[in-house]
Amino acid sequence: MAEIQPFAGVRYRVPDPELARVLAPPYDVIPPAYQEALYARDPRNIVRVILNRGSGGSGGTGGSPQLDERARIDSARANDAAYDEAGATYRRWLAEGVLAPDPEPSLYLLEQVFAIDDRRLARVGLLARFRAEDPRTRRILPHEQTRKGPRADRWRVLLATRANFSAIFMMFPDARGAFASLAATAMAAPPVSSYTDDGGVAHRLWRIADPAAIAAFAGALAEPTAYIADGHHLPYHRILADGPRLEEARRALEKHFRLSAAVDAREAARKTAASAAPYAFGFAERGQGGLVAEALALADQLLPPETPPSLRALDAYFLHRAVLPKLLGVDDSSARYVHSLAEAEEELGAGSARLAVLMRATPPPQIVAVAEAGESMPAKSTFFHPKLPSGLVIHPLVV
Repeated sequence: MAEIQPFAGVRYRVPDPELARVLAPPYDVIPPAYQEALYARDPRNIVRVILNRGSGGSGGTGGSPQLDERARIDSARANDAAYDEAGATYRRWLAEGVLAPDPEPSLYLLEQVFAIDDRRLARVGLLARFRAEDPRTRRILPHEQTRKGPRADRWRVLLATRANFSAIFMMFPDARGAFASLAATAMAAPPVSSYTDDGGVAHRLWRIADPAAIAAFAGALAEPTAYIADGHHLPYHRILADGPRLEEARRALEKHFRLSAAVDAREAARKTAASAAPYAFGFAERGQGGLVAEALALADQLLPPETPPSLRALDAYFLHRAVLPKLLGVDDSSARYVHSLAEAEEELGAGSARLAVLMRATPPPQIVAVAEAGESMPAKSTFFHPKLPSGLVIHPLVV
């Protein structure tokens, strides 16, 4: 991995019971209604910096989070007020002591405890400053392209504040357990803060300032390759505003897929997730039930023969290069994205979707394979849960 260093993190100076009032998820998973709720929750909430709505402005009035994200970014780029206000707010909170840097450079160990499908899981990670690497060194590998609009938006926030509010999430192998051992030792001490977020994820944070411990963590992370990711893996479902109805989709798919009926979107998603087929998708239409499509042996011939093996293995790549354009006659521009089954069901119930396409989660080895091959996955191929909270530890760029 790249060189890591400690830093004097800027943190909220509020009691632990107030952390849930002032912290927020990353900006790109905050839909307009939630943005308004965070604004109203506390005048110190970090949303006023990471997703400032501008003086008197509103972040949106509803609808798809993805479309609203683009609209907010476009609006903000045309109106400097939101960025100016974000920077001024951040500097004011520092001056008032709402936020303050820690007394010495530190590493920060974060534990997140959460539940998925009735399983209780825990994830432990390290917040650190790391050296930006030339991609040719292949020490830190991406797996997915990011979009121009959000990149420009985050750059404007960076210029206005001179600080990072949300961490870049990377995963790395720990075959010998060196990192796990160091983490367990650090977690034997009391955490410096703890809170539970709106999604029920419990967070505990430890600050590591001892030079020997910092050196040990740096040594453990110096060798393994890191992969830019985001957390525990979940699927990103697609919502089609245009295209065929469910029965039309059935007829279009039957030559290349083994098809079975499902009573609704939930059953279609469950059966799809359990499928061992090379490619598998669930489809659902409001009032018409669901459909599970499991690829037959030669279905991958729908892809061009020059398709790299790492991409050929991906459900999302096959969907966007073969199923949607070639079988269903749907353009990519008609697809929107939701990161939970509940959101897909809500879209269907509201009548705002022609079809919901229910995806399997991309297995982490496939993500690694794409990164190692130097390829890029289709946009919104991966969604990781839980997200890292914005504002828990802020990385100042000016020291």
